[in-house]
Amino acid sequence: MEKKNFLDDRGAGVLLPISSLPSAYGIGTLGEEAYHFVDRLVKAGQKYWQVLPAGPTSFGDSPYQSFSAFAGNPYFIDLDTLIQEGLLTIQEVESEEWGEDPEDIDYAILFQNRFKVLKKAYNRSKHQEESSYRTFCRQNTYWLADYCLYMALKFENDNKEWQLWEEDIRFRQKDAVKKWQKKLADEIAFWEFCQYKFYQQWNRLKKYAHKKKIRLIGDIPLYVSMDSADVWAHSDLFELDERKKPINIAGVPPDCFSADGQRWGNPLYDWKAMEKDHFRWWYKRMEANAKLYDVIRIDHFIGIVNFWSIPASCPTAVDGKWRKGPGKKLTDVIKEATKGTDIIAEDLGVVGPNVRKLIQKTGWPGMKILEFAFDGAADNEYLPHNYKDPNCLVYGGTHDNETIMGFYGVKKKKELKYVMDYLQVKKKKQIPMEMIRLGYGSIANTAIFQMQDILGLDNRARMNLPSTVGTNWRWRMLPGAFTREHCRYLKKLCRIYNR
Repeated sequence: MEKKNFLDDRGAGVLLPISSLPSAYGIGTLGEEAYHFVDRLVKAGQKYWQVLPAGPTSFGDSPYQSFSAFAGNPYFIDLDTLIQEGLLTIQEVESEEWGEDPEDIDYAILFQNRFKVLKKAYNRSKHQEESSYRTFCRQNTYWLADYCLYMALKFENDNKEWQLWEEDIRFRQKDAVKKWQKKLADEIAFWEFCQYKFYQQWNRLKKYAHKKKIRLIGDIPLYVSMDSADVWAHSDLFELDERKKPINIAGVPPDCFSADGQRWGNPLYDWKAMEKDHFRWWYKRMEANAKLYDVIRIDHFIGIVNFWSIPASCPTAVDGKWRKGPGKKLTDVIKEATKGTDIIAEDLGVVGPNVRKLIQKTGWPGMKILEFAFDGAADNEYLPHNYKDPNCLVYGGTHDNETIMGFYGVKKKKELKYVMDYLQVKKKKQIPMEMIRLGYGSIANTAIFQMQDILGLDNRARMNLPSTVGTNWRWRMLPGAFTREHCRYLKKLCRIYNR
């Protein structure tokens, strides 16, 4: 690639998870629709596609609670591509149920049927004879074997979290590991096949995007799921007791949005233990993600500086306390591991002077959210006229926020007076497009808007409501929804505002 610091130039992009792409098979994939979306981004004058985390999802279906910080989501493996490769038949794929609603992901049905179909492809595959497969395994030795054994064991244990497995394998005793590696050899090989195919398809798409001058922005959660190969294989790097139970867990303190705060449940890192081997796990994690993405957004960046530590026994986040994180020691490792790949520091939440100081030292851009801007105060830091530094990204909202239409569409005109005056609009339905214009016209180097906001959708298309489960991460875009008219409008804005 010709340059690394893409975010130094003015540009625009669209936030759309892979899962939200149209598909006949229940969830978006790395197949034809992904390539079509890249083409649409080009027509719209865009430079970026933000895809959120691409790891395998666990209970709650959140990409921020994954079975692995390294693996790709097998759900994203395109089945039509496997048909073209002779690994599946059309009948095998079409005979399975994938859900009734093209705008909704039914994760229960996916879990029931997707692996069944992928297993058929694996049984026909001769990938183990391919030199590219052997290269893939060699290049991913740090995490691949642990992850594949972990997934094989999960299915062997009726998908129970690893803390409920038999003691010998829970504690990764050498004899137990050897025993299960031998007993589950075929299952382990299946999970290797899934990762090989995911990365194969991902790299093809990334190559195509680069050809079209589209860069991929990926997210990494600061924390990892307790039920993950990472914690199971590296339990010494987390704050766990002798039974492998978390001592303290992650979250954020009470605020104006939540009287109880947010109790995320992720185990906290043992930063002192990590520092002893120079944050090797973090180095490997960031190195792997730098191969996937052109730009990496670090979710909850503030936790690197100060993190909210909640005793695992507490039912809410109220009784937590602030503790000091590794700060610059870790960001230096991240810089070394990513070798110039652009980083975005998600600096939302309780941002104290220490956080701002570290972000300034790194040179990484932070984020501005327009939905946070219109509280009636003209000095609100999220209002574009108050931006002081172009080294930032402006969003309408993120995956955790309401859609723009959802946020403003239910409010009375009296409540909307400031935002409507600011945007110079008369009708609420005009707000989403004018909000996009506002972001594009700001001094922020990069403007990113959710696909839902470009389409003007209400909260039925909301991606995630934090601290809830069951209804999140399900929205999908209908085929043809991103129209030529949308593209022309966005391209016009890019031309007007030099993006």
